[in-house]
Amino acid sequence: MILTGFEIKNRLATDIIITEFDKKRLNPNSYDLRLHDELMMYTDHCLDFKVNDKTETIKIPEEGLIIYPGILYLARTVEWTETYGLVPSIQGKSSIGRKGLSIHVTACFGDIGFRGYWTLGMTCVHPVRIYPGMRFCQIKYQTILGNYSRGYQGKCQCADKIESSTSYEDEEL
Repeated sequence: MILTGFEIKNRLATDIIITEFDKKRLNPNSYDLRLHDELMMYTDHCLDFKVNDKTETIKIPEEGLIIYPGILYLARTVEWTETYGLVPSIQGKSSIGRKGLSIHVTACFGDIGFRGYWTLGMTCVHPVRIYPGMRFCQIKYQTILGNYSRGYQGKCQCADKIESSTSYEDEEL
């Protein structure tokens, strides 16, 4: 089951932590997260799952930044979140989607126990101007059924910056 906005607020500082929580960004069953002022882009012409692809970081100025189709932009949230005993998930806001901007290309589910800033893959269908601090995605929380042995301990735990793909570390490749 998905938690309501009231339940998200009730669980703050217990099994849900959201830095800089603002009740104005609380929705009926989600909470709006904001875009940080940095983006990351891959600089390699062809990305390779077995390689740590090169990246560059771009600052989003206050007056905004135009992003373009055909480029994958990695962004992060302003808010640090922690989730215990629930499954967090992120998706773009519908108002953002109606401007042709896709937020979080895949892997919308977080893991139980995730702590950190969320790195999100963004693409657009036509040029669009984005701004630091804008509401650009929403987090929702789902209850779990069944026991689990431990919370998330993966590569992105306690992420404090934009994280590019770490597929090159996977043993299966």
